[in-house]
Amino acid sequence: ADWVALVSLLLSAATAAVYKQWIPNTNFETASNWDKGRVPCARDVVRFEKNKVISVFVRSPHVLTDMYLPLNGEFMLASGAGFAAFNGSWNPDCDSGATVRFADAEHHAWFDPTLWQAVSPHSELEPSRRIFSVDEERIPCHYDDVIFQPETSFRVNIDSSQQVIHLRSISLMGQKLSSPEAWAGYLRGPSALLQFHGNGTLEVMGTGCPDKSGCACGNAPDGHRICAALLRASGRQCPVPACQSPLQPLGHCCGVCGATINLDFTPDFDLQKYRDRLVQALLSQPKYAGVRMAISKVHKAQTFLGVIPRSSIPVIQIVLIDDGAGAQTGTTAEQLAADVMEDIAQHGEAFGISSGKMEVATGSTFSGQVGSHASSRFAARTILGLLFGLLFLGGILFLYRKGKLR
Repeated sequence: ADWVALVSLLLSAATAAVYKQWIPNTNFETASNWDKGRVPCARDVVRFEKNKVISVFVRSPHVLTDMYLPLNGEFMLASGAGFAAFNGSWNPDCDSGATVRFADAEHHAWFDPTLWQAVSPHSELEPSRRIFSVDEERIPCHYDDVIFQPETSFRVNIDSSQQVIHLRSISLMGQKLSSPEAWAGYLRGPSALLQFHGNGTLEVMGTGCPDKSGCACGNAPDGHRICAALLRASGRQCPVPACQSPLQPLGHCCGVCGATINLDFTPDFDLQKYRDRLVQALLSQPKYAGVRMAISKVHKAQTFLGVIPRSSIPVIQIVLIDDGAGAQTGTTAEQLAADVMEDIAQHGEAFGISSGKMEVATGSTFSGQVGSHASSRFAARTILGLLFGLLFLGGILFLYRKGKLR
């Protein structure tokens, strides 16, 4: 039993340690980096645009007829890699020479969710497919670790609406940079200006989220960039949902069918502990095999009287979607959400949850608030607040009628 518990603990820890890995590269041997869709061969003329800044990693030796180089760039050669001139002998693998151009890497943007992948730092595999992230959190968040794969070159546009893009660490060329000093040293080197361009500034802090209740991702200022990139990749419009009045989770670009739950919490709330409870006690049940969940801290805007904007408050947002179709779209997610609300009613106070609000949108219903729960302590505070407010208003009315207040 102790051995099983230890394995479970290790698996839980590995799941929590999820990094964000950059997908594209500018390697010489990557076929998609060339306009002909193949790596240049002996009879080819290789052409890099002279005004395009580029960093190119070369893994192996190549024989070429000719090569035009950029004015500002670098080749990083692996051991044994290099270039040699073609001697004109017959080559069955390259019978007709052509001009092969290196593709433009300028359009690869940091805030494009399709260019990032969540990975485990040890197995390099995606984490559980049952857990997903809202679109803003598919981009590295302020306390995330970023990986650029070893033995790859890259070029990324870091245009941003934020003055600084904060990160926990950056790993590139097999080296992990996890302190401000190490990152500053790398920026002074020759490769950084070729790999990163745009008006943004990356800053490595070396520290994780200091709050056990979680930290908001921090990508909201660039939400418009994230959604523009996502919609550009999917045909410039959101897919038509199968439910009426779809839900719009905070940090997500398009409406979804299923359920959302917003939790108010106390200082005792532990996000990782509560996420583990939801996965182990509810999400892992066979009847919920088709449901996926996102859970994170977000900042929800408040308004006065439903109109006047006020400061935002942190809440824990849970998003549940399922693989149902037609009228069944979102119904299994709705059932799971109801179970979560029931669990909050019974055990929420022990986990530091003061209240929860659920909304659903399925293939057979309109979205709307279909359930809420507040702990007795939270409800008592609310009632007392209302009583004091009524007493205060009553006192003002009394003084006004007595003529003591004008």
